[in-house]
Amino acid sequence: MVASFTLDRAGDARVVAERILAEFPHARVLAFHGDLGAGKTTLIKGFCAALGVADDTSSPSFSLVNEYRAADGTPVYHFDLFRLKSPAELEAIGFVEYVDSGAWCFIEWPDLALDLLPPGVMHLTLEAKPDQARSITVAGA
Repeated sequence: MVASFTLDRAGDARVVAERILAEFPHARVLAFHGDLGAGKTTLIKGFCAALGVADDTSSPSFSLVNEYRAADGTPVYHFDLFRLKSPAELEAIGFVEYVDSGAWCFIEWPDLALDLLPPGVMHLTLEAKPDQARSITVAGA
């Protein structure tokens, strides 16, 4: 299944995330693709807000994974794999256990982990437009 969305402003990220969650209610692992500055982290913050995460959310650029709790107590994991050089580094942090846990997993720069992602993963590709909007293509599940 493929769907398209537009993110006009950062403030719309929660609204767009809510629409995606409603359209793909069974997706729990979401892989975010796009160039630097495409809006991956902003959209993940929107997903966290839509899920009721009360903590301040930020990209885990150096820690590789941040853990939050959704309003219902469900774990929410936010990965940033940009700095990784080898799939062995994913093993060291127990990546497969995270994505197989049934918890929410939002993964920035997932290319190194593609072979480790479970069936049903949603791929979101973000592209910055000249008018500062972002186009989002959702594929999978």
